[in-house]
Amino acid sequence: MQIAIMAHEKKKELMTQFCIAYCGIFSRHRLCATGSLGTHIKDATGLEVETLLMAEHGGMQQVAAKVSYNEIDLLLYFRDKDDSGFNDYNSEDEILHLCDAYNVPYATNIATAEALIMALERGDLDWRMLIK
Repeated sequence: MQIAIMAHEKKKELMTQFCIAYCGIFSRHRLCATGSLGTHIKDATGLEVETLLMAEHGGMQQVAAKVSYNEIDLLLYFRDKDDSGFNDYNSEDEILHLCDAYNVPYATNIATAEALIMALERGDLDWRMLIK
């Protein structure tokens, strides 16, 4: 399965730690991540990660396009609503709207991400393969 990974600046370290913790599961799937987060995950885990553009330079639109073309099976997006940096709420809303429209499971916090990763490991998300 293809997993897209994104995080606001203040959540990048948490996402990297999450990927370290679940490296064994992630290693059995294809990963893509926006901007420097992809590099951080690669360096910390040794996982192969397709690095997209930085969010503010089109990375969010790349993820949105991949969702629209049914190329993403799971989105992990750790958001920080208090982040004073780049917050393009229209792009965020669009990505989440597309996930809803195309039945792509997504997590915007670590609690939901852990539940989805455990579901992925159990095979609960294998139905995604049927719709491709």
